[in-house]
Amino acid sequence: MRITDLGRSRRRFFALLGTAALALAGAVALPTTAQAANILSNPGFESGSLSPWSCTGNLGSVVSSPVHAGSKALAGAVSSSDNAQCSQTVPVQPNTTYSLSGWVRGNYVYLGVDGGASTWTTSPSAYSRLSVSFTTGASQTSAKIYVHGWYAQGTYYADDISLDGPGGGGGSDTQAPTTPTNLTSTGKTSSSVSLSWGASSDNVGVSAYDVYSGSNQVLSVSGTSATVGGLSPSTAYTFTVKARDAAGNTSAASNSVSVTTSAGGGGPTGFKQAAPYLYLGWGDPPSATSVMSSTGIKWFTMAFMLDSGGCNPAWDSSRPLTGGTDQTVINQIRSAGGDVVPSFGGWQGSKLGANCSSAGALAGALQKVIDAYGLKAIDMDIENTDEFENEAAQAKILTALKTVKANNPGLRTIVTFGTSTTGPTYYGNRLIEQAQSLNAGIDVFTIMPFDFGGGSDMYGNTVNAAEGLKAKLKSTFGWDDATAYSHIGISGMNGLSDQQENTTPAIWGQIRDWANAHHIARLAYWAVNRDRSCPGGGVVSNCSGISQSTWQFTSITAGFTG
Repeated sequence: MRITDLGRSRRRFFALLGTAALALAGAVALPTTAQAANILSNPGFESGSLSPWSCTGNLGSVVSSPVHAGSKALAGAVSSSDNAQCSQTVPVQPNTTYSLSGWVRGNYVYLGVDGGASTWTTSPSAYSRLSVSFTTGASQTSAKIYVHGWYAQGTYYADDISLDGPGGGGGSDTQAPTTPTNLTSTGKTSSSVSLSWGASSDNVGVSAYDVYSGSNQVLSVSGTSATVGGLSPSTAYTFTVKARDAAGNTSAASNSVSVTTSAGGGGPTGFKQAAPYLYLGWGDPPSATSVMSSTGIKWFTMAFMLDSGGCNPAWDSSRPLTGGTDQTVINQIRSAGGDVVPSFGGWQGSKLGANCSSAGALAGALQKVIDAYGLKAIDMDIENTDEFENEAAQAKILTALKTVKANNPGLRTIVTFGTSTTGPTYYGNRLIEQAQSLNAGIDVFTIMPFDFGGGSDMYGNTVNAAEGLKAKLKSTFGWDDATAYSHIGISGMNGLSDQQENTTPAIWGQIRDWANAHHIARLAYWAVNRDRSCPGGGVVSNCSGISQSTWQFTSITAGFTG
């Protein structure tokens, strides 16, 4: 993370601390009332489930240690982009003072009521009690109580949360929400199913939707869509959804939808892509259609989509999104029966992932490109300190990919990043962990197995790096070998790399054969511009630096079928 980013984060953080302090100072002066029984449900999480608490990003869980009292507590797995807020909405009476308290542990843990007072603690190493009071408005009939941590500050814990005061409406809310409608499946992989449904209504308000697999509740969400993960390949599941209000009234179950997950060896619904990079702004770019007719290649990864200013996408930051050379070439590729996947980012330049102000803004920029070309897939090439080694930027990119994937059914999302000879580095592992934590639904994790630093065994190092990635995907997502392989991509460098590593055509053929044998999802290399002979030519933009046939690496890549 850059120094400027740290400064910006710190300014925002302490500004919010000041706001919280002012809110608390205002709350202290409020009158108090006689206390009543705790009106929160499952206040100590002793039920073993979160319900009726709902946590952002599905980042909340019930744990057995550490606890304040009893045998269970709440854990909030804070990320760089999500403070893991867990909340519960309860009925309250207007013009009434309530006392909120709870026990928390962790760095900068907040307890409060939505739209009202809150309090926080800095970094207790043991459980510490927080308390705050608030008075409801003249017509207020519900209150949303929350607890959350702070961005990138690590997991927090909460236990024995209490809201003392009279229940809302004298406990008279017995009306259940209407039944959710039109439950449908919007996508699936070998280990997950995505669902959406029509909203319910309620006399007070719907506070959550509970998703069931058979008779088991598997998720609780606030919106009208969800992705259920941790499923087995080639397995049939039946899902229903129920709406729940603040008083705990639950609707009837929605219509059921049955979905069979994809086969573990078939990848994310069979997605396979042989797509070497083609860069029109560098290295004497060849005729794409000539390369296609000479080699049989169908896909190209088009580099690079960057920021032209103000979070607006453009090819290389300077060539127009549409109406220029890039669109002409894409039209030619498609007319010849092929297709493209734009690559966003790369090693240098003004990148959308780094410069867009938020995940929402970045998703908007990605959507412009998706709409302009009717894309089937996008590749985020996450490199260097501004994106790859910036955990907040990683989270922003993953959240944006999750958004566009949800808004464009069937779109494949690919992330591409560097690696060590044994698998992902610290930041690669962090990227994968954030993808799981955010439930981003990434289809392919592509490693770039070159520039290892003097690595001479390019076949062995590439295989070892891919096996290390497979192991990380298995441990993070709970996948079996076949499912993990089906989410892997390899993007090599033909001929001489920047560090003089030599991937010969024979070695690339071995890598391609290994990729086919293990049924990975994607094979690419940098770049078609360099797929020409120049023995002794060094590392240059328009040839490989070694002796080879013209378009030899592309021909080998075209033989990847997965």
